[in-house]
Amino acid sequence: MSNRSKHSLNSARRPSPVHLYIATRIQAPLDLVWRRTRDLAQHQRWDLRFTAITPDPGADPEGAQRFTYTTGRPPLTLTGHARTTAERRSAGAAVSALRFWSHQRHCPIASGAGHWRYTPLEGGGVDFATAYRYRVRGGTAGRLADRWLLGPLLGWATAWSFDRLRLWCERGTTPEALAVRAVAEAGVRAGACAVLAAGAPWPLALAGAAAVWLVPPAPGTPAARRCRRRPERPASPAPAGAAGAGGADAGRR
Repeated sequence: MSNRSKHSLNSARRPSPVHLYIATRIQAPLDLVWRRTRDLAQHQRWDLRFTAITPDPGADPEGAQRFTYTTGRPPLTLTGHARTTAERRSAGAAVSALRFWSHQRHCPIASGAGHWRYTPLEGGGVDFATAYRYRVRGGTAGRLADRWLLGPLLGWATAWSFDRLRLWCERGTTPEALAVRAVAEAGVRAGACAVLAAGAPWPLALAGAAAVWLVPPAPGTPAARRCRRRPERPASPAPAGAAGAGGADAGRR
């Protein structure tokens, strides 16, 4: 085998880089977390990244779950498709794998794949983590936009949504009420900044505004900063059957 062929083979075996990793610990039964993440109607209630998640008609020949997701409001609406499989293990852990793609040319993400991992904690609760990667459109400009805008925005939205899910499972506060609470708290912070801007010298106003936004959110308000952005230890690979959700051609759609 030539050196070039060996290099190509090694590159094919090398795992794709993970664009985003988000994790949180939820003090609630795994069955509850499982239902609120696997049930599409409940999923769209807590996940800020999606406006609607609709099951696709017809049965999947391999028993996977297919759905169409929508982000945004008309006229700025992005639509994509996904296929997911899941596995519950006898030891209590679980994993859900996903492939997603969009045919819309104006959608910045062309395709991607990832998983949710549910790990029971000693003493109760679940460590809920996601890792996913994706391919962007637009060549170099698209990659730059992803690095400086899309990637950070997706990371924040995923982490904020995970904390909203945590509060829903732990405290029973509905996702809708948590969204209202977050908007109200942001309004209070913005109002405080406006008062500072109107009545204080600009150096003091800037320092005060920074302090206002650095104050930790109330315990009952969702906050992206509460989630972990890096794995605590190397994660074992997802099961082969789950990782193949969507088939070999899903990422090329």
